[in-house]
Amino acid sequence: MIQVENLTRCYGDFTAVDDVNFRIGRGEIVGLLGHNGAGKTTIMKMLTGFLEPTAGTIDIDGRRIGQDTTAIQSRIGYLPENCPVWPEMTVIDYLDYQACLHGIAEGQRKGAIVRAIRRTALKEKATATIQTLSRGYRQRVGVAQAILHEPDIVILDEPTNGLDPTQIRQMRGLIRELAQTATVIVSTHILQEVQAVCERVLILRAGRLVVDSRIDELQRDDALLVAVDGDAQTTLKSVEGVAEVAELDAAAGRRRYRVEAQPGSAPRVAQAVMDAGLALHEITPERHDLETVFARVNEEVSHG
Repeated sequence: MIQVENLTRCYGDFTAVDDVNFRIGRGEIVGLLGHNGAGKTTIMKMLTGFLEPTAGTIDIDGRRIGQDTTAIQSRIGYLPENCPVWPEMTVIDYLDYQACLHGIAEGQRKGAIVRAIRRTALKEKATATIQTLSRGYRQRVGVAQAILHEPDIVILDEPTNGLDPTQIRQMRGLIRELAQTATVIVSTHILQEVQAVCERVLILRAGRLVVDSRIDELQRDDALLVAVDGDAQTTLKSVEGVAEVAELDAAAGRRRYRVEAQPGSAPRVAQAVMDAGLALHEITPERHDLETVFARVNEEVSHG
């Protein structure tokens, strides 16, 4: 659905986005992850047609940003990080105004506004002026305007910014609901939000795309953590399917190892340790959360 090739954006001598390539299919929930300044917002502005690429192309269902920008924008719902709102307007008046801008027919506006208010849990604030709302409620108003016209693509920049824990759970539920009928791109620097709602993650660092992977695949690791009494380096290296053995720590005669091995190697590793006459205290698969993966990726790039 979305195909990005060799996307680059420069500001003078500074390259904010550097030769980025990715594809996003219909109905995916994709997290755009990176530290502040990594290039996330710049990419989203280019995806939505608000910023022209210095180089590269963005194609959406056969149409190209630059040539068909207006037609593409009509299919996109966008929540900027700091969503512009008119503080003196009521929520319902603001959404009615946004519905006009989205080109929703007059006879369909009321229904569109009611659906957006219901989906973002804004009913009790519908007649309140926006200037009286908390930051969290203003954020929900921003989401409501983004989904008024039932877009095919929803792009959310820091959608949980300013929300309390209950509102965050509601926002996660809304994102999953949106993905039933739309492609959703969520940009954030909060790892937990990507892990909670996204199927796939694009990790940016200094304008470059360093990881493009499904989250379940990214977190999978074929290493085993093994704790034994005594030196087991030679024994572990001799096991079929073991590629590498690294000692992690040793205390009071017990040693812990990280064993890179083919899937299904755990029984052979355990048997080899016992056959060598060593006491086996632990053998578990090594698992990573997204925070560990993100830190490792950034460390690898820093030293690369």
